[in-house]
Amino acid sequence: MILFQNGTLVYPSGSRSADLLTDGEKICRIASHIDPPSGCEIVDCAGKLVFPGFIDAHTHFDLHVAGTVTADDFSSGTKAEIAGGTTSVIDFGTAYPGETLNEGLDNWFRKAEAGCSCDYGFHQTITEWNDSISAEIPDMIERGASTFKIYMTYDTQIDDCTILKVLQRLKECGTTTGCHCENSGLIDALREEYAADERRRKVSSHYLTRPAAAEAEAIGRYCHLAEVADEPVIDVHLTCLEGLEEIRAARRRGQKVYVETCPQYLVMDDSLYDNDDFDEASKYVCAPPLRKKTDQDALWKAMADGEIQTVSTDHCSFTIAQKELGKDDFRKIPGGMPGAETRPAVIYSEGVAKGRITKEKMCELLAENPARLYGLYPKKGVLKEGADADIVILDPAAERTISVKTQISKADYAPLEGMKLKGAIDQVYLRGEKVAEDGRVIKENRGQYLKRGLPEFF
Repeated sequence: MILFQNGTLVYPSGSRSADLLTDGEKICRIASHIDPPSGCEIVDCAGKLVFPGFIDAHTHFDLHVAGTVTADDFSSGTKAEIAGGTTSVIDFGTAYPGETLNEGLDNWFRKAEAGCSCDYGFHQTITEWNDSISAEIPDMIERGASTFKIYMTYDTQIDDCTILKVLQRLKECGTTTGCHCENSGLIDALREEYAADERRRKVSSHYLTRPAAAEAEAIGRYCHLAEVADEPVIDVHLTCLEGLEEIRAARRRGQKVYVETCPQYLVMDDSLYDNDDFDEASKYVCAPPLRKKTDQDALWKAMADGEIQTVSTDHCSFTIAQKELGKDDFRKIPGGMPGAETRPAVIYSEGVAKGRITKEKMCELLAENPARLYGLYPKKGVLKEGADADIVILDPAAERTISVKTQISKADYAPLEGMKLKGAIDQVYLRGEKVAEDGRVIKENRGQYLKRGLPEFF
């Protein structure tokens, strides 16, 4: 048994000073004061915040993409996550064209055999649609991969007709899908134009050919398809005010649209692409790309106002050498950045410590909301008797500086190199066992598969 004393327990509805007792893998008691049971380990949390374990519902580990494979597999990726306070991840499994959904999910289970240091689950990506794929949706739900992903761009995209059929089928099954929303035709036309002259070798061409309008149009179209299907939907990695306005319009129509954003869209902007040093500028290539500082302000306010429900990483890491695959053609730069181990600390430092959001809102965005939306609540995402003892202790007085030198991710750069953080993750417990301390993983491969239930549409 472990007794956490004198800390401030954080909930979306409010925070309170209380003691918390764990027994094995579960939280067994919470009270204003708990006398230590005989032989109990005591953790003094005075002056510190006690959060439920954070959930990252958007990762790409061991993903074959852009002619290469992401730098982080499940082993290194989940070590990075747990070191930073994330105790559960949901990665995107993929059934590629010609594969069944069950075959795709089997492949992702094999990838996870590399070892996981936090608990893990899978979404399932749908890249084509037919009667056989439709019939497998209940199989995915039964196997615990209960939510899905579709794309409106890339080689994995599906067209509007297929999207509507997918949404209708998921409604029948009581679940939903996230969507990567960008207008593929608009992007392809611009990319062809920019690749025809000297702009082909400029990293800045990446963001100039994926404008906010391409994202906003696709979000609007996705929402209208969901309107016809009468299906709740998720927009993943929202980057811009223009896209947010499309979501607001859908909500005014009475639709349920859930929104995820990512730290990179809150603290980095598109000026990072305007650098003649290819290796430096290409570090920040991701899709959708970074936007304007005005978009950052809009996203922070939307988070504070409850218009954004979750903050995930979209962790999709590459090395500098891998980024150089696009040195002669910006279209070939692998898109994605690392961010697994810094997400909670960045959101606390840039959000809570700077007064943009409250610690209670942080708990909602990083723990309770993703647990509810992705079929994990109340086992995960909340400090509650009977819940898993996933506990993160954050020291608001501590200060840290982000550096690749202390990074666990196999990416050989840190996008936020040199950022000074106010507040730091002190200790991390996974199902009642301390697995990380002060940014170091002290116990590896303790993760278990999360067989998730159906989403809660709150």
